[in-house]
Amino acid sequence: MGRKVTLATCSLNQWALDFEGNLTRILKSIEIAKQRGAKYRLGPELEICGYGCADHFYESDTLLHCFQVLKSLMESPLTQDIICDVGMPVMHHNVRYNCRVIFLNKKILLIRPKMLLANYGNNREFRWFSPWSRPRYVEEYFLPRMIQDLTGQTTVPFGDGVLSTKDTCLGSEICAELWNPRSPHVDMGLDGIEIFTNSSASYHELRKADHRVNLIKSATTKSGGIYLFANQKGCDGDRLYYDGCAMIAINGDIVARGAQFSLEDVEVVTATLDLEDVRSYRGERCHPHMEYEHKPYTRIKTDFSLSDCDDRCLPTHQPVEWIFHTPEEEISLGPACWLWDYLRRSGQAGFLLPLSGGVDSSSTACIVYSMCVQICQAIKDGNSQVLEDVQRVVNDSSYRPEDPRELCGHLFTTCYMASENSSEDTCNRAKDLAAQIGSNHLNINIDMAVKGMLGIFSMVTGKWPQFRANGGSARENLALQNVQARIRMILAYLFAQLCLWAQGKPGGLLVLGSANVDESLTGYFTKYDCSSADINPIGGVSKMDLKCFLQYCVKSFQLTALIGILDAPPTAELEPLTDGKVVQTDEADMGMTYSELSVIGRLRKISKCGPYSMFCKLIHSWKETFSPSQVATKVKHFFRMYSINRHKMTTVTPSYHAENYSPDDNRFDLRPFLYNTQWAWQFRCIDNEMSVYSFSICMKSVLFSVV
Repeated sequence: MGRKVTLATCSLNQWALDFEGNLTRILKSIEIAKQRGAKYRLGPELEICGYGCADHFYESDTLLHCFQVLKSLMESPLTQDIICDVGMPVMHHNVRYNCRVIFLNKKILLIRPKMLLANYGNNREFRWFSPWSRPRYVEEYFLPRMIQDLTGQTTVPFGDGVLSTKDTCLGSEICAELWNPRSPHVDMGLDGIEIFTNSSASYHELRKADHRVNLIKSATTKSGGIYLFANQKGCDGDRLYYDGCAMIAINGDIVARGAQFSLEDVEVVTATLDLEDVRSYRGERCHPHMEYEHKPYTRIKTDFSLSDCDDRCLPTHQPVEWIFHTPEEEISLGPACWLWDYLRRSGQAGFLLPLSGGVDSSSTACIVYSMCVQICQAIKDGNSQVLEDVQRVVNDSSYRPEDPRELCGHLFTTCYMASENSSEDTCNRAKDLAAQIGSNHLNINIDMAVKGMLGIFSMVTGKWPQFRANGGSARENLALQNVQARIRMILAYLFAQLCLWAQGKPGGLLVLGSANVDESLTGYFTKYDCSSADINPIGGVSKMDLKCFLQYCVKSFQLTALIGILDAPPTAELEPLTDGKVVQTDEADMGMTYSELSVIGRLRKISKCGPYSMFCKLIHSWKETFSPSQVATKVKHFFRMYSINRHKMTTVTPSYHAENYSPDDNRFDLRPFLYNTQWAWQFRCIDNEMSVYSFSICMKSVLFSVV
């Protein structure tokens, strides 16, 4: 009696609207799955068109091309004798659904629409799709003519059904349905479905991977069963990075897993499992005749087996231990993979980074170096696609990188843009780091350009602004800082466009930004300065995490130049030096430390706190450090700065999404950019609460003294 099944799931680096490339990667995953003996293959969510098509989902072209790709898949000899489960949008009764299309041997078995849509964080699925709102209900779907001609089918089942083979039963979940408190796998398990599948487009956030693993382990611990998780991988054309982690679990144990970060475009995970293990597990724990009161699932019967009759000698997969990456490793790997996808798909020849010698720009430089480390390792491991992409980027078909520093010299240009306000210390720190990672490093002095700009202003107005240190006003001081910062942006783009031209090489460079998430919260950067770049790999990472990341780089990459960078106080170096030393510091300018900003940022976004709620929480959590009046001052100062500078987020450089308190207003943090910055009502509530709190403390003190 056959009872052992070999199943395959995968992570694919799909690209939105790249139908040709997406088809190739899907076929390759099916080919690998069959080579490993799998009879069922699961792919990521919306894998045919790519998850990030956004408003392209409204276009009839997108639906048409998806069916064309589906037709090509069904016609391919590679898809014969294996159940293929692919993701694509489908319009049914003039309503768009996010669907799984399950087919076998040129016949569509079932189209299963998503029932619980993701509408939080970066997800806006309700904008493009409707949920299937009829649990355990299946109706007929009329196929397009091109599919009818191929399959001979006019209609196929559409809805919340499950697939019944001759030896087992499979049911689908799609991404967010696993995270929902009413996950379908609960009812499916009680109705005897033995294999659960989940096709996802789950994006990376720091410290998130363990949530997925725990949910899947929990899903199969409660009622037994086999669980397959497939995920998108890579940058599919937006700020998000999908981090793979395809896995297979049984009865609460992970038995097979894929990488969280890698440069592989196609990664297939397979496992051979014994269905009797599920049945034995459930026999003791589950009593559906007592607990299950719902209408049973519609079973779509197919004349196919996932197991073979003679499988006695087939070994089954055993539990594996999942070692999670530390946050520092995640910063090193995730943004680096995202940068590589962006570079190879953008058609550019490398990166340019204004390297100031501070924590932020140094972190960006280290991420690029980490990218080079991963590329060299992938090529060493035999990844021909990565080698082909590198040769195309550097325009040399004979080039084969072996050393990350040497590859960095081909792909990465750094420049220190000095002014009369720059210190020798930061200049040396930038030069030392560039030497250790191997980047092409330029020293550029911007004083002549600054004086030229001020000369134009003086010629028109007859006035020459002065720094505050030289007797100027606050407006003059700020304007003089901004002109330096903005000239650096202009020069960065000039050198990015013409650097390779000056060397007689083809192509241009992508400009990298390096503003962290905390600075974006308060707007502590100049609009259209070096924060204005093509992409920013650290825009979603906190300053505190970046410092830990650089400490990791010191140990992992032996970048000892980072030690001095970590020890130096963060500074923009835009005001005159005193005795050759920096007197301006970022934390003094912001009026709070980066550590305090990190706490405030999480309260604002994750805990959904306005000024009053934030004050009420912080007077308790900060009571050992600050008085209520000091807490009130900090909260008010933050919200004033936040609201004054919120407009900067409308033009901020697209950043890698890494932190769930990111202020990015593209999709993640939708808020106004014009506020009444007085916050009169909210601040009055804080003042009233502070009075009540102070009175309460005073009364307790009196009572204590009486006792």
